[in-house]
Amino acid sequence: MKKINYFSLCILALFSCKNKSAESENIERKISQQPNILFICVDDLRPELGCYGSEYIHSPNIDELAQTGAVFTNHFVSIPTCGASRSSLLTGMYPRTKGHLSNEAIHKLISGKPETEAPETFIHHLRRNGYYTVGIGKISHYADGLLYGYTDSVGSELELPHSWDEMLFDPGKWETGWNAFFGYADGENRQSLNRQVAPYEKGDVEDIGYPDGLTANLALSKLAELAQKKQPFFLGVGFFKPHLPFNAPAKYWDLYKEEDLPLSPNPAIPANVHKASLHASGEFNGYRLGDEQASLEGPVSDAYARKLRHAYFACISYVDAQVGKLLGELDELGLAENTVVVLWGDHGWHLGDQLVWGKHTIFERALKSAFIVRVPGMTTGQTVNRVVSTVDIYPTLMDLCEVAMPHVTDGRSMLPFLGDKPAEWDDEAFGYFRNGISLRTDRYRLSKYFRQEEPVIELYDHLTDPHETKNIAAEHPEVIEKLMPVWEKGNTGLYEK
Repeated sequence: MKKINYFSLCILALFSCKNKSAESENIERKISQQPNILFICVDDLRPELGCYGSEYIHSPNIDELAQTGAVFTNHFVSIPTCGASRSSLLTGMYPRTKGHLSNEAIHKLISGKPETEAPETFIHHLRRNGYYTVGIGKISHYADGLLYGYTDSVGSELELPHSWDEMLFDPGKWETGWNAFFGYADGENRQSLNRQVAPYEKGDVEDIGYPDGLTANLALSKLAELAQKKQPFFLGVGFFKPHLPFNAPAKYWDLYKEEDLPLSPNPAIPANVHKASLHASGEFNGYRLGDEQASLEGPVSDAYARKLRHAYFACISYVDAQVGKLLGELDELGLAENTVVVLWGDHGWHLGDQLVWGKHTIFERALKSAFIVRVPGMTTGQTVNRVVSTVDIYPTLMDLCEVAMPHVTDGRSMLPFLGDKPAEWDDEAFGYFRNGISLRTDRYRLSKYFRQEEPVIELYDHLTDPHETKNIAAEHPEVIEKLMPVWEKGNTGLYEK
């Protein structure tokens, strides 16, 4: 009897081992089939690219990505400042407190929290689910992912300690991430020169003469390593340009004829709007050797506006070239067929629009940014005109990677749009800044401010006024009445705390 029992136990053990082996094989098979993700963050990239209809922009590599991707023409960030926008991206959440509106949002509210709590970011969640995660450059707020001040020595504490298997950066001749972020071709930076610098530079250097060229090269090396891994990877690459200062190698400036570049189509404060909705371009004016100062009292000269737009566009072309290197390496390594590529601008930028040179408003120019997704075998070069938000990126990536979402975000999966399939969708996105909350629908922008200065409600009809030149709230109370319940959905109470 004992022999029979022993024999039976052996059979059961063998059967159990086979089951476990099969289960392990299934897990390994699923991991091997999950797509890699190349996530490219571009600082201050408004949707002014060839694939968005701006034929005067030289962006051939991003345009090529768009030909096999999905171009979202109405993508809006939640908060028009770098750190807060990235916090919203990474957590999939709209701001709940004023602290969420700060560039220090991740540092103050996420960094250093226990790993056992809810995922600090979607990258952390992917890492928990078998992904090997690498960050290069500016993915969160800090330029190299390490916590330290602009003029301090390089820090040792990660801004996102649980998200990364590796966090990398090559500061080159600038020595620190923040020096590189504000770097000039001679190795100096805005801080070392006490802001006695121009907000642009045409450098007589090759791509590696500015930091983004070094970031691209580092990413190329890392891609070659990741191609050898048996587990799926997430590679985040954060490029600095076209963030101020507008510095780029001369060859990218030479792609443009300055005199032919268009000026802003709305270079004035909108009618029926208080100046409190805008700002005096303080970040831009902090570059003290600029040719002219920006002001809400009147525009800079057309000549200077064209020079600045020339500089910004040169930076776009410089970054476009770096993006092209990454896409080319994906092809070369045979990774393109199983790698989702996302290109995301962390917010827009006023290039003299509404008299502003900068972000930090809840107008269209500051909240609307570039967003392109390429999914092998799914996207076909389609254009998606539905209104989407940065908070929608988190659940979309989880769907694409077949990773469960055990917690709730404010976002919705955009997966049906990537397959060019019809979907039930509420066209709404919310933006927060300057004591205001803005709702964007497929036709209107409705903004309400929590302040003393009147008017506190602004309404723009994008069907008749796509550049937001006139607030028509007083003329259309019926539209306000219809939209206000939708606006309330985005009122998280942050201005009431």
